[in-house]
Amino acid sequence: MRVGWSKAAGLLLVGLAVAPGHETITTKLTWSKEVSRVVLRRCGGCHRPEGRAFSLQSYAEARPWSKAIAEEVLNRRMPPSRAVRGFGELRHDLGLSAEEIHLIADWVEGGSPEGDVNVLPAGIKGAEPGGRLLGLRRAFRGEFRLGGAMTILGVEMGEMAEGQSFKLVGEMADGERVPLLWIEGYSRKAISVYEFVRPVRLPAGAVIRAYPAAGVRLRLITGSGR
Repeated sequence: MRVGWSKAAGLLLVGLAVAPGHETITTKLTWSKEVSRVVLRRCGGCHRPEGRAFSLQSYAEARPWSKAIAEEVLNRRMPPSRAVRGFGELRHDLGLSAEEIHLIADWVEGGSPEGDVNVLPAGIKGAEPGGRLLGLRRAFRGEFRLGGAMTILGVEMGEMAEGQSFKLVGEMADGERVPLLWIEGYSRKAISVYEFVRPVRLPAGAVIRAYPAAGVRLRLITGSGR
């Protein structure tokens, strides 16, 4: 779902991919009704003909990779976002919910049926993550104290230890706390830029702090917003 992954992980998936064959169908879940909507919404930004990785826009394209898809999502290697959903408001919130992960896994375990093509969704173009977000980069380690009011458009990952986890919070002088970003198990293979749905405006004197702070190196992306 990003350039490097499409090459390296593509080789991994070749070993995991299987031919459709004649598997026994033991599930009522189908590609047409349930699974396609999850895959296209969460993965369609990169997995499309003109995207950064091989296309998963149709059953014919996705079916040979079904076991590989289940393997990747169950191990949370894909989609390539390490942000925990619901902590801060991110524009490209690609992370799968537990329900979505189990839906895909149950579909694959049940034989990966196609279902009624008449209920397929219209083509859904997901958001392509990790693109260049314009704005001034302000690097910091652990915490950043605002000398004046600031508009934050997003956060860019710096060099950190593989597997590192942290929460990033904006703390006001009056004690108010604003959740910004929660990274669970940092990976260099994941997207590096997390853009907020709406610019976050913080007053002078606020502190942006990571918990735990040790080893966290980030770049705030600031500007005037959209």
